[in-house]
Amino acid sequence: MLVVLCGVGAFLGYKFVLPWWKKKPPPPQNELQVKIFDVGPVEGDAILISSVGGKTVLIDAGDTSRTKQVVEALKRNNVQQLDYFILTHPHPDHMGGATEVFKAVKVLNVIDNGQPPAVSPDLVAAQKPPSGKTVTKVAPKVPAKKPGKTSTITKFFDDYQEALKNSGAHYEKAQAGTKYDLGNGALLTILAPIEPLFIKDQMKTGGNETNANSIVARLDFGAFSMLLPADAEEQTEHRLLTKDANLEAKVIKIAHHGSKYASAEDFLKRVKPEIAIISCGAWNRYGHPAQSVLDRLRAANVKLYRTDLQGEITITTRGKEGDVQVKVGKETTEDLFAGRTAQKDDSSRSGFIAYGDFGPPPKVKPAPSQAGK
Repeated sequence: MLVVLCGVGAFLGYKFVLPWWKKKPPPPQNELQVKIFDVGPVEGDAILISSVGGKTVLIDAGDTSRTKQVVEALKRNNVQQLDYFILTHPHPDHMGGATEVFKAVKVLNVIDNGQPPAVSPDLVAAQKPPSGKTVTKVAPKVPAKKPGKTSTITKFFDDYQEALKNSGAHYEKAQAGTKYDLGNGALLTILAPIEPLFIKDQMKTGGNETNANSIVARLDFGAFSMLLPADAEEQTEHRLLTKDANLEAKVIKIAHHGSKYASAEDFLKRVKPEIAIISCGAWNRYGHPAQSVLDRLRAANVKLYRTDLQGEITITTRGKEGDVQVKVGKETTEDLFAGRTAQKDDSSRSGFIAYGDFGPPPKVKPAPSQAGK
């Protein structure tokens, strides 16, 4: 009987347990892991931090149209619980997938910058309220992609707030200087936003205020360090340069997908990165990454990686000097230091509107035929 039971147990283990074990991601084994998910071909950020202490952090959740990708990436990495879910700023390419993340995994703590989306006055329509109620302005409804449905331009933010309320997660507004212990020496520090928050009038040289007020974080683990500036603009960078902040880092996730309005030369000189990661989409219309930024990175002699060309990027380290390893999802023969051509300007002065402004760029019309001339 004992032999029979052992045989049955061995068969069940071989049939069911072994295949599951092979698919299960290996434990970190004293390694810190950072995954920059490929949420393209539209624009977006979604970054997963898995600490040695077993805590997980998700910074942003990709674009509204790519929520399935983010959820599948979390499942693929065996993430069932997020200790911290950080939404850096209210743009749909960073906050769009938040609702589905709340549905897919248990979220313990949520951190955002406390700001609603900035909507241009000409897009805000006054609605006549019911009797006895205060007049409020709401965003107008615009046609959605599917016929017969409508949604407001800030629906992604409304959905996020509703999902947060129903999740039971602890919420807090990001405060510069706050530190989060991820266990075994891994530490996440909030560097920005710094009060007073930026307003539109301060963005005359480029960029936009929603991006400028992004949460900027720093990850430290032994000799390893990584700067995570979300969509911070040059104004954000210059403010950080005036503060007593530790900006020098081995790795930097380039701000604002490589926009020309960020990654200023003086900022990069302070950070002194050895590795730069750009999370951007092949369909973006804003010329991300900008050639000027790529030229500065080349001059700084950094090792460059891009999600639009190389897919998901995985960084692992044991926190020792010189042990950082970077793995890409796919190889590319394209020039990593070649920028994209902009079709739109992503600054407040141009009337930049991020809501629903992504998707395949318009096709380039062929040049007129010279035949017969």
